[in-house]
Amino acid sequence: MAPTSPTSPTPLEIAGYTILPLSLPPLPSFPITATHHLYLRPHEPKLPTPTAPRSLFLVNIPFDSTEVHIKNLLSIQIGLPHGRIEEVKFAGSRSTAPKAQDAVAKPSHGKQGKKRKRIHEDGAIEELEGTALPATWDRELRKDRLTAVVVFVDRPSMDAAFKAVRGIRKNGTPPVWGEGSEGKIPSLGSARYINHHKLQYPNREQLLQSVNTYMSKFAAREAAQARLEARKRQVPDDEGFITVTKGGRNGPARQEAAQELAVKQKEKQKGLEDFYRFQHREKKKEKAAELMRKFEEDKEKVKKMKERRGAFRVS
Repeated sequence: MAPTSPTSPTPLEIAGYTILPLSLPPLPSFPITATHHLYLRPHEPKLPTPTAPRSLFLVNIPFDSTEVHIKNLLSIQIGLPHGRIEEVKFAGSRSTAPKAQDAVAKPSHGKQGKKRKRIHEDGAIEELEGTALPATWDRELRKDRLTAVVVFVDRPSMDAAFKAVRGIRKNGTPPVWGEGSEGKIPSLGSARYINHHKLQYPNREQLLQSVNTYMSKFAAREAAQARLEARKRQVPDDEGFITVTKGGRNGPARQEAAQELAVKQKEKQKGLEDFYRFQHREKKKEKAAELMRKFEEDKEKVKKMKERRGAFRVS
């Protein structure tokens, strides 16, 4: 059975998660103080990443959670200095989607550029950010997948935050959700929808810049794809065939190269003629047919010789 706090029947932990009650302040629409339970533990993903040893995994985060909320909660509100959290990765966020190369990438604590680039096999460079249309919401709400990963700058900072959370559970009062973040994030309620209505009609310069950026990236990707298709039409495969792609027969491969690859393919297949049983049968049939053909040819030759020289006499 999980240990319980002397001042609350809520257990300190459950299923390996430490429970942190959060006090939700009253609102004009609901003027009653409520309690929300946040669950956290050291991050242990199935595929280890360089940042996992210095990360905390949070479950059941409030639906209005932002990076400002989480950073403020796990630093100032639990009695630790600010600035020890590197980033907060919310589940489902496009910018924090897991990547396969993260499992083998080297950790980097330095500042990164705002634009990330991906290099494809055809040599095209695709900029992942800066091509979307202007946002119509000033703040994202967590409708589902209420989990997040908090990455600290180092392992001691993560251990200190986790220890402070457990200390608050045993001896302190629940922290107030959103305390200290007033004025740092957009407001909810009617102000959110008023701002949403304004953002639905961006100014002409901002919209034109976004469209031009997207079309430039699209044209570059199309040009790179065309170069890749042209390269496929010029290089024969292992069997000496040319890949049929759209765009006509521009730049066909040299006949000598295709013939050379065909000869190499035949050499690879040597020694495999009698691998299957049916190949043995077919080979015997071919030999028998060849003998019959030669026998009939010899009979025809003898017949013609008799007609020219007369009948043979056996002495």
